[in-house]
Amino acid sequence: MFLFGCISGFVVWFLLKYLVAGIFTVDQNELAVKTVFGRAQRIENKTTLSTPVAVNMIEEERQRYSYPQVVVIPPGGPYFKFPWEQVHKVNVSTQTLNMAQDPEDPHANHNGQFLEAVTKDQLNTALTGHIRYRVSDKNLYAYLFGVKDPIIHVMAYFISILRERIANFEAKKSEEEGAAVGISINDLRKNLHEINEHMMRECTQSAARYGIVLDASLITSIDPPDEVESALAAINTAHNEVSSEISLAQASADQKIVQSKRATEIETLRAKSEVEPLKSLAQQLTDIKKSGPDVLTAYVRNVKLALFNKAKRVIMEVGK
Repeated sequence: MFLFGCISGFVVWFLLKYLVAGIFTVDQNELAVKTVFGRAQRIENKTTLSTPVAVNMIEEERQRYSYPQVVVIPPGGPYFKFPWEQVHKVNVSTQTLNMAQDPEDPHANHNGQFLEAVTKDQLNTALTGHIRYRVSDKNLYAYLFGVKDPIIHVMAYFISILRERIANFEAKKSEEEGAAVGISINDLRKNLHEINEHMMRECTQSAARYGIVLDASLITSIDPPDEVESALAAINTAHNEVSSEISLAQASADQKIVQSKRATEIETLRAKSEVEPLKSLAQQLTDIKKSGPDVLTAYVRNVKLALFNKAKRVIMEVGK
């Protein structure tokens, strides 16, 4: 009887610990990968090289980052695993991370407030912003088993590319400013959009390397050191005043040009209105003259008589 009780208790304990506990589910924003004795369930003859994440990889990267494709468990359930199996769940929703935050050292980068970078003219700048990322469902093996902490690798990868871009950035001047290149803090600020796009282009390989897709780079501000800020503000103020004066002068010149064109049009119409009766009279006299040699003389005499009839006083020259 005692032996039967021990066996029954062992069976109940085994069912509760290994069979019932082996039932699991996967949330809507998750994917899961199962390992058997520590080895992930793989898809035969499939690697990351056969997925879209490897399209832009160079030959050296294709050899280094050829990870196997694994069997992915989609959201849902319930699923079951044996005691010798382990389930690794991954959150695949888009997440936001402060780019100045160091996952290994919370006190780095001034307690995560800003990231320092040096420009080409040896000016220290403070960068703030965020990056949006998500785990690549096409390369879960790299995220789970390829590197120990993929977030740390991706942050270091992102920061190295960003600092390299700031250190080599050159902005083309406009035609008014000349053809020289500029590397001032103002050039960096005016080209934030271009810098963000450059970061996205350069970080496209993060999915193939670390299994993390960078959805967006959102660098929001680039600030100079405190001792430079006041001088920079004065330069910006002077530049804005000059730009304002140029705009006002251009507007005034454009207005005068429009007024001059309008005045020219008015005077041209007036001249036409005065010339038109003379042309009509000349045509009329030409037609009268064609009717006969004496018709024009008679017409002139009749016109004179009409004028004499309207005049109150007539002064005539008398021949001597």
